[in-house]
Amino acid sequence: MLDLLKSHASVRKYKDEPISDETFHELLHAAQHAASSNFVQAYSVVRVKDPVKRDKLAELSKNRKQYESAALPLVFCADLKRLEHAVSLHGKEILAGATESFLVAVIDTALFAQNFVVAAESKGFGICYIGGVRNNPETISELLELPDHVIPLFGMTVGVPEETNEVKPRLPVEAILHEDTYDESKYDEILTKYDSVMEEYYRSRTANNKNSGWTDVMAAFLSEPRRTYMLDFLQSKGFLKDT
Repeated sequence: MLDLLKSHASVRKYKDEPISDETFHELLHAAQHAASSNFVQAYSVVRVKDPVKRDKLAELSKNRKQYESAALPLVFCADLKRLEHAVSLHGKEILAGATESFLVAVIDTALFAQNFVVAAESKGFGICYIGGVRNNPETISELLELPDHVIPLFGMTVGVPEETNEVKPRLPVEAILHEDTYDESKYDEILTKYDSVMEEYYRSRTANNKNSGWTDVMAAFLSEPRRTYMLDFLQSKGFLKDT
């Protein structure tokens, strides 16, 4: 299991081999055993089988190549709609707009999805998370007919790998581990060394070589506004409207 977890690399091209409904449901059932805050299970997954919708999803998420070849084109959703029904059965109204409700739904969905990934990779399948679903969350919500209190967090493609990528070197454990108190004084030294590790990885990998480290990529990624429409979208779906 440790070797499996440490072997993860995103797969972006798949063989033309289907995944049976039986296997898909087995993976979903395993994923459902992820931890869930207060057991709310605030997630849903949409499998996009209709070829027209699949093509549109690929276009909207700007990941056409992956969605076209994947055996399972999926969208993972943070979902409070089912819980709204559960609460209404007892004559009460759900506080879906509360910040904590949003966090619970997002965390639940992420844990569920990662359990699904581990289960899929244990069967020899490859996966790739598709954050590009958030490029057009409103239109994708309309495409999949997602009601209020349900939002697409990320997509995922799953299939038999046509090609695999090398595993990216992760940050050293000492970068993420703090003992008793948070210590940021170590970061400059650790990150400088990590840049060297990543520069060597990017230069030597078999595809998409580039001349960069880690911090310069992060600087470019995190110093500019991104998807600034997301708060308005979330509030339009009934999230983050209350305390």
